[in-house]
Amino acid sequence: MIDRIVVLVAAVLFSAAALSGDKTISPELKVDLDGLVESGVVQPVGGVSTAGQPDQAALEVFAKSGYTTVIDLRGAEENRGLDEPAVVESLGMRYVPFPITGVEAISFENAAKLDELIASSDGPVLVHCGSSNRVGALFALSKRLKGADPDDAMSYGVEAGLTSLAAPVQDLLDQE
Repeated sequence: MIDRIVVLVAAVLFSAAALSGDKTISPELKVDLDGLVESGVVQPVGGVSTAGQPDQAALEVFAKSGYTTVIDLRGAEENRGLDEPAVVESLGMRYVPFPITGVEAISFENAAKLDELIASSDGPVLVHCGSSNRVGALFALSKRLKGADPDDAMSYGVEAGLTSLAAPVQDLLDQE
């Protein structure tokens, strides 16, 4: 009986120690870049993560976590704070510019093109813009193209980062 208690206590202590040192984070579609850098790991959801503008430290975590592609929805004139194509490529990932500038670029056609870009990747993909708002907008439209009802599509877009573009996205979802 004492042996069983010792084994049980050891198992509990081992589990507690393992959990306290565990730096993994729960997978979320839109990642918190500060938390990602602090934890040092990121897990894709369905092979994809979304985010606002990553810095070099965040991009290093994506690369270390096995991401193969970064799709950037920002326009050429938008300041990234770093030479993103050079940093991404130096980390062994593929950099794909897909500028979505202005509300008129939020369309079912661009959502389908983004899906194609994601599907063409050989591994996990980071899709980002400045705040993840444009990303969320296209993800909502993509979800609708795949048969989701407008409410589910909108919820998915919000999960991916949709904020201030919600009204025009809702209009598009209602028209489809």
